[in-house]
Amino acid sequence: MKSKCNILVLSDIDKSASAILKNAINLAKIVGGDVNFFCVKKPTEIVEKDSQLSAMRAINEKFLETDNQIKSMIATLSKDEKIKISHKISFGNLKDEISKQIKESKPDIIVLGKQKSKILSFLGDNIIDFVLKEFSGTVLITSNKTTVEANSELSLGVLNNSKIINTNKYKEALVSFTTRPLKAFQISRKIALKTNESASDKIIEFIFEEGDNAIRNMDNYLSKNNIQLLFASREKNKISDLSSTINCAIMFTN
Repeated sequence: MKSKCNILVLSDIDKSASAILKNAINLAKIVGGDVNFFCVKKPTEIVEKDSQLSAMRAINEKFLETDNQIKSMIATLSKDEKIKISHKISFGNLKDEISKQIKESKPDIIVLGKQKSKILSFLGDNIIDFVLKEFSGTVLITSNKTTVEANSELSLGVLNNSKIINTNKYKEALVSFTTRPLKAFQISRKIALKTNESASDKIIEFIFEEGDNAIRNMDNYLSKNNIQLLFASREKNKISDLSSTINCAIMFTN
């Protein structure tokens, strides 16, 4: 039986990688987990010469370069942190390698960046949908604009479900970790924006009228309330709209 949460980070090495890994480390501190950083490189982007020997040399050089970059990033971010962080580099087809890594590592949570960043950009805008189809567990989509802080002031929101269902232990851990009230955001038909507050449940509810600008309007309130992480159901919400419009981190759960 696993005693720690296994967190898999999917990222390339670019300017967004550090922010993604930092959020994963903070998440690990809250839920009690270890972090595995996984990076995939396409051989066609590295190999430019026809010679097999030259190709192998180019791949080996790229491996060493990427390995040193990852080690340096991990060393910087994990300083004074008691979080185990491992990493792995793979060369091949991106989707195939991610699928293989998910099956081999059996993560509890997968962490990756938003579609707007360059993270895994050579896959196009369907990387989030691909991971959610390939992996049935919890998926955290991080943001470069908002950090999931590992302290009692962590500000959380939930979309279209004001009652936290006790079926996801990581969601429970995050909710119990903070002392701040939970903000519940709901999109409903023929209801103008209004707020409800329940002191006993520590929940403040925002209700938005359904429409083309509902998610964008909600994002403004998420920003005003300094929401760092929004819980959303992968079954009930439009994932592509949320991941491309919402600027805080989003945790998709079942």
